[in-house]
Amino acid sequence: MARCGTIYSRAVSRTLYEQLDQPEGVPPLALTGERTLPDVPEENYWFRRHQAVYEWIAARVASERVIDMACGEGYGSDVLAASAASVVGVDANPEAHEHARLRYQISTRPNLRFERDLVESFAEPADAVVFLQTIEHLQDPDAVLAHFRSLVGERGSVYVSTPNVLTLAPKGAERSDNPWHVHEYRAEEFEQLCRRHFGSVALFGLFHTRKLRAHELALRAGWDSVHPRLGITKRFYDWFTPAIAASDFVLRPRGQADLDRALDFVAVCR
Repeated sequence: MARCGTIYSRAVSRTLYEQLDQPEGVPPLALTGERTLPDVPEENYWFRRHQAVYEWIAARVASERVIDMACGEGYGSDVLAASAASVVGVDANPEAHEHARLRYQISTRPNLRFERDLVESFAEPADAVVFLQTIEHLQDPDAVLAHFRSLVGERGSVYVSTPNVLTLAPKGAERSDNPWHVHEYRAEEFEQLCRRHFGSVALFGLFHTRKLRAHELALRAGWDSVHPRLGITKRFYDWFTPAIAASDFVLRPRGQADLDRALDFVAVCR
C-alpha cells in the first residue's frame, strides 16, 4: 500500500530537493509536494507512478488532439505527444510553465506546445482532455469537469486520475497530510462525481506489479523491521528507488481488481 515503506513516504524537508542534470538554459524546479518531478532520485517512485498512467493514456489517444490540463513540469505532455496528433500542456504556475516550455519545446516534437492558463478558463476544441492527480486540489471539481465536457463534445474523452484516500492516508485517518489537497476520494465518490457530467465512466485502479509487488509482499512479511537491524536501509533504497520503472505499475479495470486497494483511480469519461 502507498502508506507503507520507505519509498512511499515523501521527505518532510522537500524543498531541499530540486531536479538534477537539466538541459542547458532550463531552470530546475524544486520539489514542494504540489507536483511530482522527474530527475529527482528521491521522488522516482511517485514520478514513475504518474508516468505509468500517462503512457497508458498515450496508447489510447493516438492521432488525437489532446489537452494536458495542469501539466506541471511537462513530462506527461511530452509522453502524450509521442502518439497524439497534437498536445497542448496547460499550467497556471509561471515557473512550471517556463520550465516545460524550455525543456520540451526544444525537443523535436513540433506537435507539442505549452500555454500558461487556468484549467477553468483554457478553451480549445480537443478530442481528449487529460487531467491527472489534480482534481483533489480543486474547490469546485464539478465546474471543471463540466468545462472539460464542453471542450471534447459528444465524441471526445476525458481522462481523470486521483489518489485513493484509503491507501494514501495513514491507517484510520480520514485523509492524508498533503496540504495541497482539498478533498481526497474513495472509488464510489470519485465515480459519482464523474457520472454527474458524463454518460459513460469506466473506472480503473493503479496497482503495484513486478518488483514493486515483490517489495509490497516483503513489507507485509516484516521487511521494515529487518533492514534497520541489518543496517542496510540507505544502501538498499539508494539502489531500489531509482530502479523503479513505469512498468512496475499496472492499471486494472473494475471487476478485475478490488479498487479499495488501488493506489490511484483513473476514470475514462465519455
